[in-house]
This record gives sequence, structure tokens and C-alpha cells, in this order.
Amino acid sequence: MLRIPLIAAASVMLATAASAQTAKVSVTAIVEHPALDAVRDGVRDGLEEAGYTTGDNLDFTYESAQGNPATAAQIAREFVGNAPDVIVPISTPSAQAAAAATRDIPVVFSAVTDPETAGLVETIEEPGGNVTGVSDLTPIADHVALMKEIVPEAENLGFVYNPGEANSVALLTLFREAAEEQGLGVVEAPANKSAEVQAAARSLVGKADAMYVPTDNTIVSALESLVAVAEENDLPLFSGDTDSVERGALASVGFNYYELGKVTAEVVLRVLEGEDPASIPVTFATGTDLFVNLKAAEAMGVSVPQEVTDRAAKIIE
Repeated sequence: MLRIPLIAAASVMLATAASAQTAKVSVTAIVEHPALDAVRDGVRDGLEEAGYTTGDNLDFTYESAQGNPATAAQIAREFVGNAPDVIVPISTPSAQAAAAATRDIPVVFSAVTDPETAGLVETIEEPGGNVTGVSDLTPIADHVALMKEIVPEAENLGFVYNPGEANSVALLTLFREAAEEQGLGVVEAPANKSAEVQAAARSLVGKADAMYVPTDNTIVSALESLVAVAEENDLPLFSGDTDSVERGALASVGFNYYELGKVTAEVVLRVLEGEDPASIPVTFATGTDLFVNLKAAEAMGVSVPQEVTDRAAKIIE
């Protein structure tokens, strides 16, 4: 699998800046939450750094599906009707909707966990159609190891997810494998919509010793309800993205979603310059930043080892 660091490709951007033709880029996300919003902003800013200015030579539009797959499909059809140069769907459900809506307009997805399993590309190296993009496959094994390091007495880990999101199902498989390797059990807590997230979290009380929320758009959009359950029941909550640590999760290892958006912009620029998405390999985000929320740890009855805080890139107190 191809993995490229989240570093701006200046040469690509400078070459694109010379373009005088207005670029029409349509962006959509399945729901609004800090991580996906950061991707959107990174895409826009990356294009602007390359010389495409909104209102001048960049027609940049954005729509959120507000968590509704049917709305995501409607937005995708609307975008196709407007005939943009590139459609940029953020998240797996939005990417699937866009891919289903067109076989002609280039689609550059972002924040998609497993594009092959989601049916978006033929292979990672050779996407083969009009779709390519950037994956946010998280370092699941590192997350499980971090959970065990901070909560060494844990025997079972709770996994809160929406089984309707293909990315979350893929992450559950990886999470089970990583947990098994470390001698830990996994307790599933499904929630099909944001209104069910709190009840799903409560179902783990007495069954799990720590709780994990993957990069699941339904669950992350209702993160505060998970935090409330975690604090009420001394149930340590870990997340698949670092933005959620700033919102109240205890800790995570991950990468910057704004930079993920800027890397996505690099792929969009390649398409605007005439490259065929079929031959642009899927890019995998990388990052090893450790975020720790000591305030959350105290509220959840956890003492974070000094070894963990010593290597943290950011500590919230």
C-alpha cells in the first residue's frame, strides 16, 4: 500500500497556480463534525495556496448530508447536474454516493477508511475508474496498545460504532485482530443513528473496562454523549482521531485532519491538471501524534502513566 506523508507538495501547487481557468470543485460530507470540517477547510486552503482563489478562479461549493445517506445521494446527483470539474466527497457514505452518481466526473474522496472494501476503487495502486483519493485508515494496533498501557487491568474493550458505515465495519475487524493479539476481548455497542449513541455507550457499563470510538461519523458527531457516560461510570473513553481528544476523549494516536484535507487538495490539483483518476494511486495519511486529555482522565477515574505524557505531542489539562 502506498503511504505518503502529510507534507504539502509545493512543486505540484506552484505548477497549478499558473492556471487561469476557473476550477469548479464541489465538496460534500456525510455530517458536520470537527474532523470532517477540518478536511473541508484543508481542501479549500490547499487549492488557494496553489493559486485558486474562491470567488476569482475557484468555484468552491460545500454541502453536508446532515448524517442522512439519502441526502448524501441527493447531493451527489445535484453535484453531477452542476457538472463540476471535480467532486470531493468526505467520508465513506458520501464517497459511495458520489461514485454511484457518476462514471464520468472525477471523484477525489477524503477520509475514507477502506476504499477497496467500500467498492470505490479496483485496487489501491490502480483505482481503475473515475475515483481516487485519500484514506484516513487509523493505526488501530497503536490505539489498542495505548488503551492497554493506560488501563493495564483491562480485559474487555467496548467498540461503539454504526454497523451501517462500511468504514466502521472494516475498523471493527482490525480492532478485534489487534485486541486478540494483546489478549483482550471486544464488546460491540452498535448505534445506527446519533440518537442511539448514548444508549449504546451505556450498554457497555459493567461489560467493558474501556470504551473506544473509531472514526465513525455517526458516533463522532454525538461524542459528547459518550463522554458523559464515560465520566459518570469511570469508563475510560479512547478515540480513533485526535480531534475527539480535544472534545473530551482520554487519548488517541493519529494525524491532523486539516493536513489530510491539504493532501486531498494535492490530488484534486493533479486531476485539474489533466491526470486520470484511474491511474492515481490512493494515498494513505500518516501521523503518530499522541494527544492526551488529563482533565478527561481525571473525570473518568484514570491515572495516565508518566511515560505516556512524556511522549505526548499535545496535553489538554
